[in-house]
Amino acid sequence: MLATIPSAVLVGVEGRPVSVEVHVSNGLPGFTVVGLPDAAVRESRDRVRAALLSSGLAWPLRRITVNLAPSGVRKGGSGLDLPIAVGVLAATGVLDVREVAGRAFVGELGLDGSVRPVAGMLALADAVGDVPVVVPSQAVAEAALTARSGIESCSTVRQLVGCLTGAEPWPDRQAEPVPSPLTGVVGQPDLCDVRGQRVARRALEVAAAGGHHLLLVGPPGSGKTMLAERIPGILPPPDRGTALEATRVHSVAGLPLPPGGLIGCPPFRAPHHGSSFVAMVGGGTAALRPGEVSLAHGGVLFLDELGEFATSVLEALRQPLEEGIVRVSRARGTVSYPARFLLVAAMNPCPCGEGGPPGSCRCSPVARERYARRLSAPLLDRFDLAVVLQRTDADDLLGGDPGEPTAVVAQRVAFARYRAATRGVVANALLSPERLAVTAPLAPAARSLLDAALRSGELSARGLHRVHRIARTVADLDGAGLLVDERHVHEALVLRSRRSVLLGEAPR
Repeated sequence: MLATIPSAVLVGVEGRPVSVEVHVSNGLPGFTVVGLPDAAVRESRDRVRAALLSSGLAWPLRRITVNLAPSGVRKGGSGLDLPIAVGVLAATGVLDVREVAGRAFVGELGLDGSVRPVAGMLALADAVGDVPVVVPSQAVAEAALTARSGIESCSTVRQLVGCLTGAEPWPDRQAEPVPSPLTGVVGQPDLCDVRGQRVARRALEVAAAGGHHLLLVGPPGSGKTMLAERIPGILPPPDRGTALEATRVHSVAGLPLPPGGLIGCPPFRAPHHGSSFVAMVGGGTAALRPGEVSLAHGGVLFLDELGEFATSVLEALRQPLEEGIVRVSRARGTVSYPARFLLVAAMNPCPCGEGGPPGSCRCSPVARERYARRLSAPLLDRFDLAVVLQRTDADDLLGGDPGEPTAVVAQRVAFARYRAATRGVVANALLSPERLAVTAPLAPAARSLLDAALRSGELSARGLHRVHRIARTVADLDGAGLLVDERHVHEALVLRSRRSVLLGEAPR
């Protein structure tokens, strides 16, 4: 007898629908899976057999053939355990085919008959189409975010059989809490903990308000990491579309999700400087998994000790920084991951970390030059803001007034993001040159200032537009009108200064 059970598998961060066809016939007992299964799918034979026997159900001593259609797409993961088990039960008459028709199934089986969630439940539930999907009880909140025709759940195979035959009702799905807009602020370190560093705090606010990438340069102990860790607290919560994309990526990567299933606060990723190319960008051999740039989608990617990252890893950031997407091509195919993030990086001014005037730095001029060359000009040009920090004075540390708290700065950032939304973008950093000319007209003095910076070689063509966008953000934070004037452009140029970064000079 033949039974066909709808299900899905992961390809990158997207789900692909799969039909699990189970055929049971007379012949020597055996279990064969065809349709390009990977090792995890081939091992489902032992998991399904043990789960059925542990649930008090008979295992047929007949010839069982499982075909995973379409046969030309490689199938991976243990999420096909549940549809294979249901297909065996339907093909052997334990379940009526009509009882399982019109439902999709996704889940892994334990040897004790339990039904367990798998990575990527959100994408898998979305891929099955316009039919109800049966998922493990622990994955209900996640799968319900995108399921089109309802969710049904089960905890064990025995419970599933009872629900399908009508012997017991389907479990009631508890209403999940909706993430609060303040989720991104709760539990975050507060910006008022930072003493001094007025220019760096301003750069942090501008970066969060406009989505501008930020480079912090300074000696150890100057507060670079402390500042970066406080950026998520002043960022507004992502919109639902971005939150769903971020949740999908984290789900596929197997990372824990909030109780409500949906990521309600900007992610913060801080990979080690020894991270490989694949760990940063994504890919792999066994499975095309998302990398750190995708896990930071909708949030912050913090690269501490930027100069210690491999050159190939840093250069790989250039394309996602421009396009907000990563395309990974392998022999098995090509997948795309979302990668729209705010890049914040920190580095020492020189190998010894001290920088500054002669006498305080132990590095030779050659060593300093070699260290500065670790960052290519194209990568540096993609940092909208670059600030040099000095160690905070004792007066500020011991007796200085605390700075503005996160909640106050977050309100100004939210207002700037609201003004950007009226221009049709999430943040000013995404304004096209054409749209920028309309939404941020320059005063004559401001235009002259930009023209002088371009002619002197201080700015590239790309840098010119970036400074223009920064000036628009500065004007929004100051509550200015449509016109961008000279003081806004001047502050944008100071916050983007390249000479100060390379020579270790703090902006005045």
